[in-house]
Amino acid sequence: MASRCWRWWGWSAWPRTRPPPAGSTPSFRHHLSTQEKTPQICVVGSGPAGFYTAQHLLKQHPQAHVDIYEKQPVPFGLVRFGVAPDHPEVKNVINTFTQTAHSGRCAFWGNVEVGRDVTVPELREAYHAVVLSYGAEDHRALEIPGEELPGVCSARAFVGWYNGLPENRELEPDLSYDTAVILGQGNVALDVARILLTPPEHLERTDITKAALGVLRQSRVKTVWLVGRRGPLQVAFTIKELREMIQLPGARPILDPADFLGLQDKIKEVPRPRKRLTELLLRTATEKPGPEEAARRASASRAWGLRFFRSPQQVLPSPDGRRAAGVRLAVTRLEGVGEATRAVPTGDMEDLPCGLVLSSVGYKSRPVDPSVPFDSKLGVIPNVEGRVMDVPGLYCSGWVKRGPTGVIATTMTDSFLTGQMLLQDLKAGLLPSGPRPGYAAIQALLSSRGVRPVSFSDWEKLDAEEVARGQGTGKPREKLVDPQEMLRLLGH
Repeated sequence: MASRCWRWWGWSAWPRTRPPPAGSTPSFRHHLSTQEKTPQICVVGSGPAGFYTAQHLLKQHPQAHVDIYEKQPVPFGLVRFGVAPDHPEVKNVINTFTQTAHSGRCAFWGNVEVGRDVTVPELREAYHAVVLSYGAEDHRALEIPGEELPGVCSARAFVGWYNGLPENRELEPDLSYDTAVILGQGNVALDVARILLTPPEHLERTDITKAALGVLRQSRVKTVWLVGRRGPLQVAFTIKELREMIQLPGARPILDPADFLGLQDKIKEVPRPRKRLTELLLRTATEKPGPEEAARRASASRAWGLRFFRSPQQVLPSPDGRRAAGVRLAVTRLEGVGEATRAVPTGDMEDLPCGLVLSSVGYKSRPVDPSVPFDSKLGVIPNVEGRVMDVPGLYCSGWVKRGPTGVIATTMTDSFLTGQMLLQDLKAGLLPSGPRPGYAAIQALLSSRGVRPVSFSDWEKLDAEEVARGQGTGKPREKLVDPQEMLRLLGH
């Protein structure tokens, strides 16, 4: 699997996804103006968007030097902190990112928060170009009464908790109730449901954190509902995740056949991936399982279900008002066709009792620095093909560029496009001329502010420590979750 992933995600990936970018011809390599000889470029964020942008720039320009800044002491962003622990194959892209970081023209600087430890104007002063690739660090609020009650948390924080994201390490979700409700029907919602319902012995060989595994061993959650405003044709998860959920050991699906009436005719017109997904839902909801599957479902002690045509109106408090005890849902119906289909309330209401509410209605980017334009409604930096509007020499890639959608492959293509635009501007003489100091200037600033950056070789020491800690318990690694402990281990 790793070798296949290497070929797909690796250095040779871009020719199969788009024609060679403008500026990659031999003339580009041999007719370099003074300013192009050693362009100093910095990338903010070390997730897939940051690393793919760096990879493209290094590959397409033989002299470019790229510094990657990251606020965590460790690299890889959502590959480390977002991908589910039971999906290790998705993390194989780390091999490619490590290859990029090992380039003599690339440097990783962790434990540096742009906007706090160093500003974007300071970076722009030190580099010929700056690329913002810091992702979506927040979640979309539900904006309903009761959202602030104990027992309600974002799916993003829950994912961060079981994946060892330092800011979520003290989450302590209360899993002492038998029912959990997840508001949302995307892949993150399915990930969270699957982790809640997977037998802990199936997770103990993954890189899930020790603390999360301990809490999940004590969990009393038996039923998980995934609630969506629209219908089966509008779910946002993919067939791979759905299939995994249907076959989850010790759990059975609950789907209401009434939700699927008339769908057989509608799915004839939809694109093939959506058609296959809907057909699988339809079969699961309406067909009688074979003897083996029927026996498996009958013996299952846990269950998960999809509640369609329901829109959350309020988180209901317990009688003493101290915590969440349910969700009030407005029953909806669909209006419009195709992508324009929207859910409108029918006037009916329904209460769904539960002890845990997880909101999974999307991730959201934050503004990084007052000097950078930001569209707070869309949660993105306004840009044209990655060029930040009205700020020459400033670029963006990944979720902060296009919103929190798509998979790692989407981000790869998107990041290559931003890299291509930057190189076009460099060739056209649109970036600052003359040498720029790059990291030397930033290092002096950070040092004066008492900030100790973490290098990629520092990360490799932490990586070795995690792997060593995991070996004792048969895990691929035991993640370090406390930044202070990481810095202590490095002697910082």
